[in-house]
Amino acid sequence: MDENFNIVIIDEDENTGKIIKSYLSSNEKVNICGVFTDFETGLEALSKIGKCVLFIDVSRNFDRAVVQIKNIKDNYKDVFVAALSDKTSTENIIKVMRAGAKEFITKPVIQTKFLEIIEEIKAEYFLTEQIDTCKIISTFSNKGGIGKTSIAVNLAVELAQMTKEKVALIDLNLQLGDVATFLDLSPAFAIDYISDNINNLNDEDLLKAMTRYKNTSLYVIADPLNVDKSQDITAEQIKKILSALKKNFSYIVIDIASNIDSKTIMALDYSDLILLISTANLPAIRSTQRCMEFFKKLNYGSEKTKLVLNRYMDNEEIKTPDIEEVFKQKVYWKIPNNYLTMMSAINKGVPVNEINSEANISVNYKTFAAKVSDYLITERLSKNFYNKQ
Repeated sequence: MDENFNIVIIDEDENTGKIIKSYLSSNEKVNICGVFTDFETGLEALSKIGKCVLFIDVSRNFDRAVVQIKNIKDNYKDVFVAALSDKTSTENIIKVMRAGAKEFITKPVIQTKFLEIIEEIKAEYFLTEQIDTCKIISTFSNKGGIGKTSIAVNLAVELAQMTKEKVALIDLNLQLGDVATFLDLSPAFAIDYISDNINNLNDEDLLKAMTRYKNTSLYVIADPLNVDKSQDITAEQIKKILSALKKNFSYIVIDIASNIDSKTIMALDYSDLILLISTANLPAIRSTQRCMEFFKKLNYGSEKTKLVLNRYMDNEEIKTPDIEEVFKQKVYWKIPNNYLTMMSAINKGVPVNEINSEANISVNYKTFAAKVSDYLITERLSKNFYNKQ
């Protein structure tokens, strides 16, 4: 850790810079490269300074600051952004974190808490490998034909389009997967090849073995090209694939097979969020109820497992409150029943937003992706930011 710890401060309030400088005055490795009271001058300095930690105030010109943070994220890869603000609503924090900030610090800046945060930032700043911030989202149902593949595909597409981050979509329906079909892909390699070679693939090789969806940040791992190969894939190999992907992807979406085996349980254990898919009819509800009971035995809590109703109609005979009473859990999301748009998308091998971006189901998926992303950010904040208050 011989490298200097470079710091830049952008805050209209000159006192902030003075306070931070005083807090860090005894640290010889810290190099405060500049304190600026306007965005333009501070951003101009970043291009000359290179790798640094930027403390940027978002209190007074919030919308403008969010745009600038996004600009920094896109154009200054070596800059670690920490936001400062005296406005700490969850909505504001989520917007700032989604824009690219990695820390959120409450003003006025308290010395003891600030120095704790500085040590955490240092650990990432000097680390040669990326800190694990990737989130794994799985779609699951123990009943076939419920629509979990369409949910996994459309959610992954929307996450990639919304965040502009790299998203991996994995088909773990190893014998009868449809992810590649839903996106009209003809993969040169699939999960069987990656599994066989995972110990020898570096990050670049792994990315090349995946199939990119059009000109987006979504990359797909399809089910085996040869069905016979599905039996040879092990839970340990899948775990290694997920571990490798987590280093370079912000989100991993897994379409998990309906059967329960060691591979399924490994993927579920490894997931940060499980979307348990059901529909508002009695057979599906009973099947989902058994699945919920199984999840409880695996110690999956309500923060990890969320109930999603697919093909939902307002005039359903079984109402949402009835379903919530059965499961003793709120319905996390409802996806509307739009048969024509969904079938057109499936038959053409495209996500629903390419059929009709204004259709209710397309708008629903956009909002759904935002909700999932915000939820995962909030969970991270609850473990990090709020624990520091």
